[in-house]
Amino acid sequence: MTFLQPFILWGLPLILLPVIIHLINRLRHRKQPWAAMRFLLSATRASTSHAKLRQFLILLFRTLAVLALILFLARPLAGGWMGWMLSPAPDVVLILLDRSASMETKISGGSTKREQALKLISQAAKQFEGATRFVLIDSATRSPQEIINAATLPELSLTTPTDTAADIPAMLQAAFNYLLENRAGSAEIWIASDLQRSNWQPEDARFKTILAQLGSLPGRSSGIRVRLLALNQPADRNSSIAVQEISRRAKGDQSELQFVLDLQRNTESSERFPIKTVLDGAEAQTELALEGQAARWRYKTDLGNRKEPGWGSFQLPADANGSDNTTFFVYGSDAPLRAIVVGDDAQTGRLLKLASSLIAKNKDAAQLVSPADFSNAKLDGQCVIFWQGALPNPADAERIRTFVDQGGVAFFFPGGKPDAQSFSGLGWGEAQTAEAEKSFRITKWDEDQGPLAKTDEGFGLPLAQTEFFRRQMLNGHKSSLAAFEDGSPFLVRQIMGRGEIYFCTSLPQKEWSTLGDGPVLVPMTQRLLQTGSKRLQQVASMNCGELSQADQQKQWTPVDSATPKNIQSQAGIYRSGDRLIAVNRPPSEDDIETLETSDAEKLFAGVSFQMLQERKKKSDALQGEIWRIILFGMLIFLVSESILILPGKIRGEENPASTKNSKREVAA
Repeated sequence: MTFLQPFILWGLPLILLPVIIHLINRLRHRKQPWAAMRFLLSATRASTSHAKLRQFLILLFRTLAVLALILFLARPLAGGWMGWMLSPAPDVVLILLDRSASMETKISGGSTKREQALKLISQAAKQFEGATRFVLIDSATRSPQEIINAATLPELSLTTPTDTAADIPAMLQAAFNYLLENRAGSAEIWIASDLQRSNWQPEDARFKTILAQLGSLPGRSSGIRVRLLALNQPADRNSSIAVQEISRRAKGDQSELQFVLDLQRNTESSERFPIKTVLDGAEAQTELALEGQAARWRYKTDLGNRKEPGWGSFQLPADANGSDNTTFFVYGSDAPLRAIVVGDDAQTGRLLKLASSLIAKNKDAAQLVSPADFSNAKLDGQCVIFWQGALPNPADAERIRTFVDQGGVAFFFPGGKPDAQSFSGLGWGEAQTAEAEKSFRITKWDEDQGPLAKTDEGFGLPLAQTEFFRRQMLNGHKSSLAAFEDGSPFLVRQIMGRGEIYFCTSLPQKEWSTLGDGPVLVPMTQRLLQTGSKRLQQVASMNCGELSQADQQKQWTPVDSATPKNIQSQAGIYRSGDRLIAVNRPPSEDDIETLETSDAEKLFAGVSFQMLQERKKKSDALQGEIWRIILFGMLIFLVSESILILPGKIRGEENPASTKNSKREVAA
């Protein structure tokens, strides 16, 4: 037997109180010899043993009543057959509902996976009605919400579809926190999910931590069962579309929008994609031939002489999941492209200033400052910070982080010496020089996105022909956009807030490389400036469910729909004052890889695990709280003690007449 509140057991010595009170009571009545009492003692000697037995039983029942009260407050748990008989239903069931966009995939019968999950959970909950508390934790809010009746689940606003992603480890953490704070007894955790791998994150170290926490709950892991409702049935034909990049480029007095979009489908087909485009409310139709299951599509459309910002979307025809058929975008107005170059190397500064001036068509497009003067430099109106040399000190680093969070770009070049400082987990290591008459070569880079992507005409940058004589190693976790033939990174990118951070491991100097010749440096600088220009715009793009705390306080109105929508959970175009935001489902929701049920079961090794569809066996019963029977026993002890302390039967009174005669005789 275990206890949910074992500290109460420190009160067990209190069961001696009735004995102590009894002994004190006996000391109050000292024996005094009295001749007349001898006759009474001899008359009652025959009933002495009976009186002692009654007093012993009274004392015993009082002691047991105090013991039962202490055990009741400690909330005992019993397992095996006793726990099964006394607590056949769990005290609480926590329902972890996946409301991510992928759960809107239709299955046989026409219902979505989310709708099917709600139906099956409602049916499974019927056997526990009236005996179990149900608590809902949905993937969008991850906030525990107690529900009165599980049958009403499909009607709740917390079970409606969303365009968010799910974080299963975080939902399990929320379940643990609830059990810990509410000191629940026997509990079951029901997980309804399509087992999308990106949502489960099976390699995440949080799984082991959470399982250890569940095992540390009062009453132990045997009091927790995880039951999984796996909705990982393969979907019918389904396609998805997502905007990866958008840029506005000037063409004389006019401008155009250029897009990079990802298309994906779960079956191979040579059919053409009919795609509906919406630009500021105006619709158009185009078709795209897709070979295989995935493709990256480049598309551009003229804006004419339009100067102000706007919005739009790309839509695919209806299929198995309508949540991934639309992707939204916003674009800003024309903004001047400006950069600030920080560093001690004059040659690098001149080259970056020249490249920025050519792109912006303004000789003052780039400002040169030293690291010591950066703290006084004004960042208003800047798109990119080029930083060369030792990484910034903490104060300057904080300025750069704020700049990037707002949508700017920070681009770091090496200084040639190891640096003990780091920025966003990245730092400079040892510098390396190529052998004589040899150079480092770049063999692979991302040509579909980023500053090294192909040109508008489809031509790749001559990065393979660029020679690198020196490079500086990079320390820390990195997502490489370009790498040398030995695997060392050349260009690394990290996303921070609305902006981006880049680390380039070589310099555009003749001692370091031929990067300064122009064919690579100029287009790379152009794309960095255009990416950083969104910092100056009143438009932004974000993933559903990732709205900042400051923006959550604002009033957002949907632009793409006349129907009210929630910016926190539904994709679309929203406006607040002059600001436009495009909200899309997270890219991870387009991941078609799922976990096998057996792999999901392995994640819960050490915890009682069962599929929700399986019947619970008597031998598999969890520990159950037995406070009810303890409380009932205490009442029995108190009632028994009350009966025993009742006075005995009173003998009938003597004849009044004879009593009077006796009194007269005594008087005489």
